[in-house]
Amino acid sequence: MSNLTLVKALNAGLRRALESDPKVLLAGLDIGKLGGVFRVTEGLQKDFGEHRVMDSPLAESGIIGTAIGMAMRGYRPVCEIQFDGFVYPGYDQIVTQLAKLHARSKGLLKVPLVIRIPYGGGIGAVEHHSESPEAYFSHTPGLKVVTPSNANDAYWMIQQAVASDDPVIFLEPKRRYHDKAEVDLDGEPMPLHRAKVVREGTDVTVLAYGPMVKTCLDAAAAAAEEGTSLEVIDLRTLSPLDMGTVISSVERTGRVVVVHEAHLNLGMGAELAARITEQCFYGLEAPVLRVAGYDMPYPPSRVEEEYLPDLDRILDAVDRSLAY
Repeated sequence: MSNLTLVKALNAGLRRALESDPKVLLAGLDIGKLGGVFRVTEGLQKDFGEHRVMDSPLAESGIIGTAIGMAMRGYRPVCEIQFDGFVYPGYDQIVTQLAKLHARSKGLLKVPLVIRIPYGGGIGAVEHHSESPEAYFSHTPGLKVVTPSNANDAYWMIQQAVASDDPVIFLEPKRRYHDKAEVDLDGEPMPLHRAKVVREGTDVTVLAYGPMVKTCLDAAAAAAEEGTSLEVIDLRTLSPLDMGTVISSVERTGRVVVVHEAHLNLGMGAELAARITEQCFYGLEAPVLRVAGYDMPYPPSRVEEEYLPDLDRILDAVDRSLAY
């Protein structure tokens, strides 16, 4: 076991992937000598060479398009998009090419490409640096969308994503980059597309992922002091959703609050609310409630804490659910 930040865990996971398979390549803006703006790839170019850890031009569409070609030729490229808001120039390549090539070729072509995207707010950044684009990719058939919330999951999930024959959008919660956790470097990882109960409870099921998992755990601790037991589930994968774990919890609690940073309208919470209502209708004691970012462009950093879901907003939703 090692006590690592999420950044260091990702670095260790990428290092292990590079060591395990000579077909693994890394590409992105400033990921080589600089080690990436968040230093996730620090030291990897020095150890594996410029032919495997490549600094790319400032052109997201070109980075992704080139990586798609590499994947079609048998490589396993891992692209870094420097910030969430910079992925949109490459969105065309992702949804019209990457997501569809396997189906278009009737299964003949595999495109094992991972696109790493630091996402979410809470770091005091400027415009275009605090987006939450997960719903766009989760809505697109042909893409897997995963997001670790802690260092141990980050270490294992990046390796599992690289080993997958499917294209994976790998969302990294940048506000949690420096959170430390115990990482089992030689353990047995959970399946990549499995949700995890990170705190057991009996009164309300709280669903979260990525940066909001820690916030929900803090809310659960505060609720416990007032006698309310929250069960917190880290979804880990947004496409495909592990509804089995979710439904098992909801059938016991009868109440659900979904929490995410992204805008409320047509966000992941809407899909989860619809599926839970369809599959657990007679077991629900209250409507599925959502706590999310407001339906507005991400605000200036000086007021972002008013925009982001926090402990008070989560506990308010829990109180409303219990009041039904």
